Amino acid sequence: MGLHDDFSKRAVVHSADEPWVASPMPGVDRRMLDRIGDEVARATTIVRYAPGSKFSSHVHTGGEEFLVLDGVFQDEHGDFPEGSYIRNPPQSSHTPGSEPGCTIFVKLWQFDLADRTHVRIDTGKMRFVPERAGVEVMPLFHDAHEDVVLERWQAGAQLDLDAPGGLEVLVLDGGFDEGGESFGKHSWLRLPRGGAATIAVGSEGARVWIKRDHLRVDPQPPSA
Repeated sequence: MGLHDDFSKRAVVHSADEPWVASPMPGVDRRMLDRIGDEVARATTIVRYAPGSKFSSHVHTGGEEFLVLDGVFQDEHGDFPEGSYIRNPPQSSHTPGSEPGCTIFVKLWQFDLADRTHVRIDTGKMRFVPERAGVEVMPLFHDAHEDVVLERWQAGAQLDLDAPGGLEVLVLDGGFDEGGESFGKHSWLRLPRGGAATIAVGSEGARVWIKRDHLRVDPQPPSA
């Protein structure tokens, strides 16, 4: 299937307004943001684990990146509370689940296939640092292909986002207006390479996850 699979266009999903769709695994539901492929897919998704649910053990041939939005995500590598940022590189494996339940924002099949770097960060134990007027940044990951950060935007700030290599934003808290739309918690915006946006931050400020420069090359469906 294809969902928001024209990466030359701006894409928006206000995921809190979308229904949950059952996955093939009982107790695990999804809100799809973009997708190229069927069950094996290059995909960006919000996934909800009901308490006590889990997936069977599997290999991430194309890698997996996720941010825990609420609850506690669990696998044989540990317990990962809200705010945990994880990168499981290509050829890594695990048995994911959650006894208390959790919600994660996850990206599949979006790695350099030669990448073997594991990342496990508890953002609740890290600090934001000032970057420019109205913006504080917490770096999460950077390589030749992409840059991933959390940003905290000051209430009432007016910000310009430039996306020479493409850009994605997921709202974690607060909100902003852009392009005549209001973005609240778990709203998602994708800008194509060469795109730009003017942001008017709301009265509560905003905390957002951002990925930049990963769309310099047109995304392709999984090769396996």
